[in-house]
Amino acid sequence: MSTKIAVTGAAGRMGKMLIEAIYAADGAQLTAAIERPDSSLIGADAGELAGLAKAGVTVVGDIADVVNDFDVLIDFTAPQATISNTRFCADHGKGIVIGTTGFSSDELKELESLSSQLPMIKAANYSTGVNLSLKLLEMAAEILGNDVDIEIVEAHHRHKVDAPSGTALAMGEAIADTLGRDLSQVAVYGREGQTGARDRDTIGFATVRGGDVVGDHTAMFMADGERLEITHKASSRMAFARGAVRAAAWLLGKEKGVYSMRDVLSL
Repeated sequence: MSTKIAVTGAAGRMGKMLIEAIYAADGAQLTAAIERPDSSLIGADAGELAGLAKAGVTVVGDIADVVNDFDVLIDFTAPQATISNTRFCADHGKGIVIGTTGFSSDELKELESLSSQLPMIKAANYSTGVNLSLKLLEMAAEILGNDVDIEIVEAHHRHKVDAPSGTALAMGEAIADTLGRDLSQVAVYGREGQTGARDRDTIGFATVRGGDVVGDHTAMFMADGERLEITHKASSRMAFARGAVRAAAWLLGKEKGVYSMRDVLSL
């Protein structure tokens, strides 16, 4: 049985890629497409909007207009919009796949609360490779323990609005949790001036922004005499879109609660 999927932000770069990924996926069907109410693209065919064959799915400006048309919503928009859409899905018995990043602590608490009312997948990154990398980072941290200095470097395009990236933070959390550290207490997000000697318990983050970089992430485990680096580089957002569609198909029929992409991949 195919999962009936709605895409919000359908006219954006990620929205169009999600539509393309749904077209190519087994077990998934595009049945609804949503944009901002003031968008000039309301009424357009979602397939044609993505440069594909006509889908017979009209872009609407209000999720309530398609409440009976989908099982799972995929949302890669902005925090406030995602919170609103999650409330809607909770009220109407829908699942949601969340790819939005940059939530405040209060917004994260609300999502956690809402997860008791609907099946939800929330991940900083839906790439299969990134989620495998998180598993490798846990293995590296467990083996190398406290004998290394750990730094995370990430690079993205000039238009990204949050820093560090959600994926970089997920990498830091995977490492910190394995080492029994609280990332909020040991993270260092910038260095300048006379900083003194490095505290080995810290996990450093460096952010690069420019050009059209889709997403590069490297975690470095640095010891005296050797250095281990685990790197993932994305060359196309399609990697994220395919993973999100795979997650949406997996979510159909699941119990209420919050899941991760690593659950989808059995990692």
